[in-house]
Amino acid sequence: MAEFYAEKRVVITPDPQTLADSVASRFLGRVAKRVAQGKKVHVSLTGGAIGIAVLAAAGRNPERDSIDWSRVHFWWNDERFVPRGHADRNEKGARAALLDLIDVPAENIHSIAASDDGVDLDAGADAYAAELARFGSDDDPWPSFDVCFLGVGPDAHIASLFPDRPEIQVTDRTVVPVRDSPKPPAERITLTRPVINSSKRVWMVLAGHDKASALGLALAGASYQSVPAAGAKGRKRTIFFVDQEAAQQVPPQLIDGEY
Repeated sequence: MAEFYAEKRVVITPDPQTLADSVASRFLGRVAKRVAQGKKVHVSLTGGAIGIAVLAAAGRNPERDSIDWSRVHFWWNDERFVPRGHADRNEKGARAALLDLIDVPAENIHSIAASDDGVDLDAGADAYAAELARFGSDDDPWPSFDVCFLGVGPDAHIASLFPDRPEIQVTDRTVVPVRDSPKPPAERITLTRPVINSSKRVWMVLAGHDKASALGLALAGASYQSVPAAGAKGRKRTIFFVDQEAAQQVPPQLIDGEY
């Protein structure tokens, strides 16, 4: 299947709170538009401080109550393989920030296995791949996310795809286990690049001066093997939503003042 990707653009806001509020408003507007057209919407979530801040901002936004959430499915790019109630789980933060505040059917929340679910790491990865396949197509055994949120670490990792690790190079699986992660906790489950890059829109959200170098490298066309954020691409939109501190190394020609 031919692959077509949009040019990467950068949208800058002054500070982390304004960033979270802005991205949340765009997210709710995008979901509302798709739902109003009678379409199902698939969203892939991320964790991290700014990722959860975006969801919390969406949870505070009154527009959330005007959306028919029964048509929206939530997924995760990755998850820490810890007990289900553990504070490190991305799911726990997302539920507190947004999912528990909206009328979304339980079956529309597709969480990744936890370490106390009675399965091991490999079985948890396989189970999530099977769940993705339930919503896939003849071309791809996974749904195409309308919006795929990604955080970016100071080392430029996305999801649990870390620099110079074998997981970033996997193209024949949709979900893989991660052992000995360079960032704790050591065990994780992550989507692979083909799944992320089949998303209609990839929205990477970054805040803070410690993300400036990673952002600069991602925009400069560095190798995705060493700079995973450089390899994340949406088919319609690839947007870096950043605050002023993270934008220190952004070339002026890539700044989008209208999106």
